[in-house]
Amino acid sequence: MNIDLSDSNYEFLFKAILALETIEECSAFFDDLCTVQELKALSHRIVVAKMLKDNNVYSEIVKKTGASTATISRVNRSLRYGCNGYDKVFERISGK
Repeated sequence: MNIDLSDSNYEFLFKAILALETIEECSAFFDDLCTVQELKALSHRIVVAKMLKDNNVYSEIVKKTGASTATISRVNRSLRYGCNGYDKVFERISGK
């Protein structure tokens, strides 16, 4: 999915996220913005993506995260055919 950056709602959201400076600020913002289930889904996806990048198999990911195979498949599709967003984040987190 390519997000239409001309949509001012997306742009406003992304600018808000970029304005955050600490883990505590992120936690407070996402706690206000998302339901518990939404935040859980987002956190599952990024952990699943990292595990897929580290060559973990689906069964191991299900066992360690509790994520559904549908979620794992969706994340895997994004890793293979998406916009490389996960890769960019993982590079920056690891300092490469």
